[in-house]
Amino acid sequence: MKLNYKEIGEGKPLIILHGLFGSFNNWISIGKSLAATRKVYLIDQRNHGNSPHSDVFTYKAMAADLKEFTEDHAIAECDLIGHSLGGKTAMFFATEFPSLVHKLIVVDIGPKQYPVHHDTIIEGLKSIDLAKLKSRTDADNVLAQYVPLASIRQFLLKNLKRTPEGFEWKINLDIIEKEITEVGKALPSNAIFNKPTLFIRGGMSNYVLEDDVELINSHFPLCKLSTIKGASHWVHAEKTTEFLHEVTQFLND
Repeated sequence: MKLNYKEIGEGKPLIILHGLFGSFNNWISIGKSLAATRKVYLIDQRNHGNSPHSDVFTYKAMAADLKEFTEDHAIAECDLIGHSLGGKTAMFFATEFPSLVHKLIVVDIGPKQYPVHHDTIIEGLKSIDLAKLKSRTDADNVLAQYVPLASIRQFLLKNLKRTPEGFEWKINLDIIEKEITEVGKALPSNAIFNKPTLFIRGGMSNYVLEDDVELINSHFPLCKLSTIKGASHWVHAEKTTEFLHEVTQFLND
């Protein structure tokens, strides 16, 4: 699959993968900062942003998409950052194609199985009647009945695209709903990446717990875990300065 992307800067390749319901637009400001010394590729994963939709929504497929991307852009080795869903894709990719990854950064997600916990968000998004929708404000009012935090609603509603006929979703909402259990899938037990890896977690997030450290180390023996205080799951957006410090220090070490 040919993925939509944005390329910034010059230097050693650095690929960034967004999370569930996101797009590369969520990472543009960080991408620009890192592009001071790198060639940064911001990618829309399948069924997200402006990348193609598909009935197949698995980590194996998303890792294959990334492999195709590296081939198309003659990338022999890259540094790789992934957040949440993108972090799982990055883990699958790095363990399947280790020669293509120099350093790996996983943001607020672990290699373990996660229970389905996006059902309320999906229900809220599906409750928005696009055929009758007049404005983003109307969509926000509907979604507020399911998602109380305005910042999360703002993030989710970036997936609305206005067309001459009205509104449509950029994300493939039906397939995401159908395959939502795949999103929580664990890394295969025999998957190992023996190169420098950094896990960054939010101090206020429950995605990566102390109990997960042993499992993380079993898959990523050369792993370092960094906790950013005061940050939730959206570490990079809430504590950008601290996040960039951890990333640049690791990549430049």
